[in-house]
Amino acid sequence: MAIPQRVDVLVIGGGNAALCAAITAREAGADVMVLEHADKTMRGGNTRHTRNLRAMHTAPTATLTGSYTEEEYWQDLLRVTQGNTNQPLARMMISKSAELVDWLGQRGVHFQPSLSGTLSLGRTNAFFLGGGRALVNAQYQTAKKIGVKVFYNTEVRELNIRDGVFESAKVVNRGFFYEIKAKAVVVASGGFQSNTEWMKQVWGDAAENFIIRGTPYNKGRMLKELLDKGMKSIGDPAQCHAVAIDARAPKFDGGIVTRLDCVCFSIVVNKNCERFYDEGEDFWPRRYAIWGRLVAQQPDQIAYAIIDAKVLHNFMPSVFPSIKADSIAELAGLLDLDGNALQAKVAEFNGAVIAGTYDPGTLDDCCTEGINPPKTHWALKLDTPPFYAYPLRPGITFTYLGVAVNQKAQVLLENGEPTENIYAAGEIMAGNVLGKGYCAGTGMSIGAVFGRIAGGQAACS
Repeated sequence: MAIPQRVDVLVIGGGNAALCAAITAREAGADVMVLEHADKTMRGGNTRHTRNLRAMHTAPTATLTGSYTEEEYWQDLLRVTQGNTNQPLARMMISKSAELVDWLGQRGVHFQPSLSGTLSLGRTNAFFLGGGRALVNAQYQTAKKIGVKVFYNTEVRELNIRDGVFESAKVVNRGFFYEIKAKAVVVASGGFQSNTEWMKQVWGDAAENFIIRGTPYNKGRMLKELLDKGMKSIGDPAQCHAVAIDARAPKFDGGIVTRLDCVCFSIVVNKNCERFYDEGEDFWPRRYAIWGRLVAQQPDQIAYAIIDAKVLHNFMPSVFPSIKADSIAELAGLLDLDGNALQAKVAEFNGAVIAGTYDPGTLDDCCTEGINPPKTHWALKLDTPPFYAYPLRPGITFTYLGVAVNQKAQVLLENGEPTENIYAAGEIMAGNVLGKGYCAGTGMSIGAVFGRIAGGQAACS
């Protein structure tokens, strides 16, 4: 099927934010077209690898326990971002997140019962039954059913924007070039994390050692287009959702299974056998997304999480097997670390541990004293063989540099005025809410909330 040359609403991108925008715009009566750079098997961008979204709720639901109030959500976000967030936009996102489970459910997305265990997310996060790929499939099925036109293998090369007004997009599909005019455009095409050269401009040669957890298609072309065409930028290029993942993961698209949840129960050392951060600072869902940046700042961007037999079953197992040894010295040899230095570091840590009541489900009182950095919670001596290690690399999910938007999801010009018919949703504008840090599931909430807003507004343009 040839790509039409004119449409009411053009949606650029193929993940959760894009599909929420497309479905909303179509339900409002607009003629909608989605352009997905990937082919059908790879559609969905980073959404394919997600598991859940964070949603406020005032009472237990079929998929969430207890309550998670707007104020608690706000305080969690404030804590992880350290205040680097647009409060009105963040508050709006949190409030509207309460609608997402029902809204998605009415459009074919299924959620599983609340999870318990070491994730500590049963109260705050709704998990997709079948994961992100099932979510994507349901969204595309709904989009098709209501008449959204979807074109795969389609890359947008250029946006024609005059005086802050979108006029058309120049695209290439299977070697053929098209120009598509639209009354409004929603840009939901992700960040620039898969663009190694751009990442090196920010991080230097260290970026060569970064692993991209998600799609290889997020190269930031539309972000650069918008910034070059006079849109206002938001966010620090060096800030990103960066997780410590297994160093044995593939360069691209390894997904969420490459993440390691053992850090808070371990000690983490760099290649010089030095600890460099408090492993037990807070619950893992509130801190896992800072560890990629921490590892990125270490020599050769490599680190090692080391545990003993006592805590082996306190976290979800890795997709890759642990590296196992009967002694710390033997383990050091397997990791190509200095055996004497690693034994000395473990002995130093063990000597600093203050006995308490160990409880992985709470911020317990097992901590260290007299060493820097400390371990604030879940500090146990490493003294029970066998010992295990996991190599860590920075795993980049998405970047926070983006375009500034208002509460209507309109992209702002450099002077702060809103564009007439250009909207953004998802990772390309997440930096408005996420100046730094991350709470598990927040990215999906940002994408869905602003996708729905963008789609509704674009349909009225």
